[in-house]
Amino acid sequence: MSVAQSTARRLQALVATDQVQGRLPSLVAGVVRDGALVWTGAHGAVTGTDATPGPDVQFRIGSITKTLVAVVVLQLREQGRLDLNDPLEKHLPGVAYGDRTIRSLLSHSSGMHSEPAGDWWERSPGVSFDQLAERLADVPAAFPSGATFHYTNIAFGLLGEVVARLTGGTWFDAVRERVLEPLDMRRTTYLPAGPAARGFSVHHLAGTLTEEPAHDAGAMAPAGQVWSTIEDLARYAAFLAAAESPVLPSSAMREMTTPQSGTQAGGMSGGYGLGFRLAAGGSGTLVGHTGSMPGFLAGLFADRPRRTGAVLLANGTSGLRCEGLAVDLLTTLESCEPTIPPAWTPTTGLPASVSEVLGVWHWGNTAYEASWRGEELVFRMLGNGVDAHAFALTADGTFVGSRGYHHGERLQVVRADDGRVSHLVCATFVYTRTPYDPEVPIPGGHPAL
Repeated sequence: MSVAQSTARRLQALVATDQVQGRLPSLVAGVVRDGALVWTGAHGAVTGTDATPGPDVQFRIGSITKTLVAVVVLQLREQGRLDLNDPLEKHLPGVAYGDRTIRSLLSHSSGMHSEPAGDWWERSPGVSFDQLAERLADVPAAFPSGATFHYTNIAFGLLGEVVARLTGGTWFDAVRERVLEPLDMRRTTYLPAGPAARGFSVHHLAGTLTEEPAHDAGAMAPAGQVWSTIEDLARYAAFLAAAESPVLPSSAMREMTTPQSGTQAGGMSGGYGLGFRLAAGGSGTLVGHTGSMPGFLAGLFADRPRRTGAVLLANGTSGLRCEGLAVDLLTTLESCEPTIPPAWTPTTGLPASVSEVLGVWHWGNTAYEASWRGEELVFRMLGNGVDAHAFALTADGTFVGSRGYHHGERLQVVRADDGRVSHLVCATFVYTRTPYDPEVPIPGGHPAL
């Protein structure tokens, strides 16, 4: 499976333009569709080694590492090993920021400071966790917990230690066993395993290269240590875009990609879920992350409704539009080769609990049409044809709001003495078959007709 030659030309032009304008020694990218890597391209050939830039050459992925840690944290939650609302103190007793929750660390809303005290960790040999923990009190918190989004590398150093203690190995052992091996990401490693590019910075005026250091980050490694390839990141992007995966239940992935925090400056252009960056683009919201370490830049974003993704790796300290280029690649792919939606199929085996609530319902005088669409009971306003509410049918036979104002609320089906459905109630909203049905209790009483 691949893209058309004309599409490939447009994708290659985007990559080439970014490599030239960003003055990147080498840049390699890939596009994913329906679970497969359908296009790769590279521009620039200076890797600092004999390796030619390509889909199997390793680059450092920086903060994309954080998403791997986050997936393991959600797996542990699914297994009942932790709760996202647990205070950090429960898992790391005696460590600073013990009152912050696991959820706030994942969503960068904990308010903790961004970088550890001491030398710049990204360019220095890493320290032990005990050393990192000792230094946490040396820098005050940036914000109260929950006040705003504030990106913090420290949080993922701490989350990596939580993973290590709960699994009985290192955090990377858990990532490898629980994420990398199931997704067949064999070329994603803690330290580089050739062929691997070297990282460079570019002199602003002279255009000359300076090789950047690549140390083991120690206790801060969960924030940005890992090395990977375009082929492996494409497998990861396919996982993010998939409806189902053995690595993580779809419900947990939806939770991870639900906005949790943001800033006033960011507005509606982007935000943060649980370990994942959310960006405006594509079908609405893209999910993924950017990455940077000295000498390296990376980007990975997936469009879940369209089942597409874009990944990019470069060996320069600056110059790559880690999010912007990924968005442009996905926009171009959709423009040239639009996503084909799954075919509509007839309903089979309609549950009785669904059948008896189909039809027209009124909230006061406002009429809604309730219809069954695959796995949701959808209330569409008859006046303007807009979907207002949707409810999913749970395993125990109840309806729970899945979209709209009633999201998360239970829809109660009320029956008359003879067993027929009389009306519906959701969080004090009463829905009747006729406007202000006189046989149904109406909040505020029945109006004079």
